[in-house]
Amino acid sequence: MPIRVIVAGATGWTGSAVARAVLTSEDLVLVGAVARSAAGCDLGEALGGSAVGVTVVATVEEALRTGADALVDYTAPQVVKANALAAISAGVAVVIGTSGLSADDYAEIDAAARAKPVGVFAAGNYSITATLMTKFALMAAKHVADVEVIDYASAGKPDTPSGTARELAERLSAVRRPATSKPVNELGGVRETRGGTVGAVQVHSLRMPGYVLSCEAQFGASGERLLIRHDAGSDAAPYVAGTLLAVRRVREQAGLRRGLDLLID
Repeated sequence: MPIRVIVAGATGWTGSAVARAVLTSEDLVLVGAVARSAAGCDLGEALGGSAVGVTVVATVEEALRTGADALVDYTAPQVVKANALAAISAGVAVVIGTSGLSADDYAEIDAAARAKPVGVFAAGNYSITATLMTKFALMAAKHVADVEVIDYASAGKPDTPSGTARELAERLSAVRRPATSKPVNELGGVRETRGGTVGAVQVHSLRMPGYVLSCEAQFGASGERLLIRHDAGSDAAPYVAGTLLAVRRVREQAGLRRGLDLLID
């Protein structure tokens, strides 16, 4: 039986690519689309094509009334947690593609999902190559003590750090060795220039025109450096396959799982 999918953020950069992929999939069926700006329109027409028989609604709560197996969220940082909790309450699994959630937010979502019980999957980046960057960085952190994360994005990106950088820093914090650099709280001058602390890793976010999305882990050892970096292209295609993989497997386990490497290994 096909998996019934709702896409929230269905007219956005990544959400529209995911929605189109669900529409052409043999084992998935699009039963709902959420986009406040296009509410009342047929999704296909809202995306500049022919009608597909799916009417866009303004809220996730409206879409959930259709009955679904999984919600894919590519919306905005200020609404993603509420969307996820609404889906969990309705017994619908959630795939979170929106960045901006904190560790506390994820803990709340995990607790709600376990209590229901419902599966939730989240990744800072659903690109296979970005997932490999994280995997390689985690390997390096076991051998090189000093590591910091730098993320780059367009001037208009609404959250900092990026979901990719936040997830990378949190996961590096769990495996890294103690840094040899002087602790930030012992520094003089303008401490903010050392970036923000996520877990046990310093993260630096650059927001400027000319960037799409990039993230790098910089490792330093005596007399040498290692740079592991991912650069995103100009379209959303790299994120579609990973998102659909998560949709197909999110219901395997109750509670929250994070990191696409859990599925590709």
